[in-house]
Amino acid sequence: MDAFPHLYKAMVHGIPENALTLSSEKLPAMDVAPPKQFDGPGDQWSPEELLMASLSSCLVLSFRAIAKASKLEWNSIACESQGTLDKVDRKVQFTTVTSVIKLVISTDENAEKANRLLQKAEASCFVSNSLSCDFRLECDITTG
Repeated sequence: MDAFPHLYKAMVHGIPENALTLSSEKLPAMDVAPPKQFDGPGDQWSPEELLMASLSSCLVLSFRAIAKASKLEWNSIACESQGTLDKVDRKVQFTTVTSVIKLVISTDENAEKANRLLQKAEASCFVSNSLSCDFRLECDITTG
């Protein structure tokens, strides 16, 4: 891993109508538009959905690294993050975010360790650490 601080850049380009184009060096461009709730088309990624996707991705990638270092065997993981956007003191902001992680492990014997590592992943996730809203993590660990 590179030494801190790390720098990340993204650029958005747009015209008065239609979607914006999001780009970053060496990554494919993608269209971004307001969600349906803000009179957008509802069929393209929005900043709100991108934030939830960033959070879910960060949680899973953090877990994957921690599980590897801790030698935890697991079969699959899925994370869904849902945020509530509301008006607080005349500002629109996320007030709560809940992330539900479904983890499938090989044996029940590892369930306690898996839960501990999921909690550690949440504590090290820089996206959740950067949010000022209430954050809740729900873990569903099964064997398969």
